[in-house]
Amino acid sequence: MGELVTVRVCEGISRGFAADARARIAAVVGGADALVESLRVRVGTLGTAGSPDGADRAGVLTQVNAEVDGRRIRVQEAAADLGEALDRLTEGLRARMGAVTSGWTPRPWPRRTRARALLTAAGPAAPAGPEAAVARPELPYPAWPQRIVRRKRAQLVWCSPDAAARTMDAMDFDIHLFTDPATETDAVVYRVGPTGYRLARTVAAGPPTRPAAPLTLSPCGAPELTEDQAVRRLTAAELPYLFFAQPGSGRGRVLYRRFDGGLGLIAAAS
Repeated sequence: MGELVTVRVCEGISRGFAADARARIAAVVGGADALVESLRVRVGTLGTAGSPDGADRAGVLTQVNAEVDGRRIRVQEAAADLGEALDRLTEGLRARMGAVTSGWTPRPWPRRTRARALLTAAGPAAPAGPEAAVARPELPYPAWPQRIVRRKRAQLVWCSPDAAARTMDAMDFDIHLFTDPATETDAVVYRVGPTGYRLARTVAAGPPTRPAAPLTLSPCGAPELTEDQAVRRLTAAELPYLFFAQPGSGRGRVLYRRFDGGLGLIAAAS
């Protein structure tokens, strides 16, 4: 099984650790009662995008992507060191595979807020800024001006809010952008109280019919904002992510905090 696991590590991480990661992940998969394919593991270090001093901060970011019985899953974890990061990753992979193969059920809420987990391993001096890890909520978001360091354009899937919630959970996201066929508008499901799942659309509309997920509904449509306006609003309100509509086109966009403290932008492809 180990030869079927692809491991990519950043510069400075030993080949020995890559081999250990391959063996640990293979052991988890080998004990699963499911067909697991396309296993890809990435291991990197955490820096601070946009930090005024440009200093590197301690911390490790790990991610595994796979297909389990034909369904894509992803697990992403951050930790103080390589050993802890790999422990978290293997535990998370085992839990995610079990959840996918046993049928979807809503995840518990509240859950540790991963947007504040980004650099907790670096200690109190490090700014905490998801892409999606281990929260220490007393740490603030970065105080310096935020900027977008990564952009993604995606062909949004037309699916029900229930299907979007299942995808969000399987892919280890806290927010998922899709197109709601009932209203033909771009929408998001995201993790928030009191039920753990909330639906918002670019245009206000009524609740979906008999959803399986315990969805609450945002009563307002997404605000139309430029990128600069969205960055300022997210930063000023210390939000983990922000759903907004592009002026003119009305297409949905998600601005989110990355593990390195910078911002990412997901935009619907035209």
